[in-house]
Amino acid sequence: MNNNNRGALAERLSGIDEIECVTPDLNGVPRGKVMTAEGFLSGRRLQLARGVLLQCIMGGYPPSSYYGSDDGDLALVADPAQVHRLPWSDSPRALAICDAQELDGQPSGLSTRTLLRQVIAAYAERGLAPVVATELEFFVFAAHTDPQQPFLPPKGLDGRREFGGSAFSVSSHNGLRPFFEDVYRCMAALGLPRDTFMHEMGVSQFEINLVHGDPLLIADQTFLFKHLLKEVGLRHGLMVVCMAKPLAGMPGSSMHIHQSVVEQGSGRNIFNDQAGNPTPAFRHFIGGLQALLADFTLLFAPHVNSYQRLCHPYASPNNACWSHDNRGAGLRIPHSPPAARRVENRLPGADANPYLALAASLAAGLHGIDKALEPSPPLQGEFQVPDELTLPCAMHTAIERLKKSQQARELFGSEFINGYIATKSLELSSFLDEITPWERRVLATQA
Repeated sequence: MNNNNRGALAERLSGIDEIECVTPDLNGVPRGKVMTAEGFLSGRRLQLARGVLLQCIMGGYPPSSYYGSDDGDLALVADPAQVHRLPWSDSPRALAICDAQELDGQPSGLSTRTLLRQVIAAYAERGLAPVVATELEFFVFAAHTDPQQPFLPPKGLDGRREFGGSAFSVSSHNGLRPFFEDVYRCMAALGLPRDTFMHEMGVSQFEINLVHGDPLLIADQTFLFKHLLKEVGLRHGLMVVCMAKPLAGMPGSSMHIHQSVVEQGSGRNIFNDQAGNPTPAFRHFIGGLQALLADFTLLFAPHVNSYQRLCHPYASPNNACWSHDNRGAGLRIPHSPPAARRVENRLPGADANPYLALAASLAAGLHGIDKALEPSPPLQGEFQVPDELTLPCAMHTAIERLKKSQQARELFGSEFINGYIATKSLELSSFLDEITPWERRVLATQA
């Protein structure tokens, strides 16, 4: 960090005593340490065990051979553009999003933020820059302490709980207006611009669209927003849930990714020709996604619960078909003027790591451009998904598909793919170690 950056940061952090220095692990969970402002501003090196980046969602780690047998350290290096005062903290406190680097200064191959940086750099080598936006869906529930019981929406102003049928409602009868006003206040304080907000199809389910921009910035904003939601929810006695499928019989929560590619310098959208018609690059980008979505499903649907959403699709298509303005296709081309032509990837869930999901989607599209891959014909209306465009519908199948993917190793490195598979295999094994209420209720008396 140069002196100018340090001086600007010192001014921004005036009165701050502690800074949460965090980096996303493979699941997109903030991991790190709390550092004094004095140590942070002095440039003191902050180190973190390498294995933390592969920590399982329920705790625990794969064998140390996946992150270095010595379980040595990484350095957390703060991004000066992502140091923020925390607007929800009662005492002055800050958060810094950090890159994870090896102690020799090289980027860590286990860092999903690094993987996204590398994909963006691959575009830059070709004179291109991807532009993305994310749509994040989430549920707001009453405080919940018993995992044996289903989630419940909070009581509304009339003392009743929402029961459904409120999609696109702008009413404040659910009593959540103070919560959302606090969310908007905190977003403004963190510099998170918002485009649109809506009540989604599920009970007490909502969606926010973040403004399009540079993929690393959008990943950081999505990462911060998910963290913000949970922290603000706690202040209001609420539980904000970004699981892919928290309620049976209800829609799941997605993290749709809108993607376009522009020329560096001119800013021209390469998906259009001068007459505003689709270009070969547009088709090839779709062709790359179709070629790799099945291999990469585990990167977009990282948990057992992710497949509850994909296998019971409410506008959550588990396919690699593409279509013009059809929500039944995994790859949707929204209606737009030519300058805004883009490809919407509808596969990722709200539970996906935004850095990894963006890296995987953009890498697949660039693969298609490089290899001039042609997509299948677009499908409209109600359609039958061809077998070759059907994606894995269970976590163990997705693990096996990723394990066999040579393209995944070429694009993200064997170190990351092997470690990711090892962690996900442990998470699946942990889930299978438990007996569910359905099994006790149905099988105990019938099997």
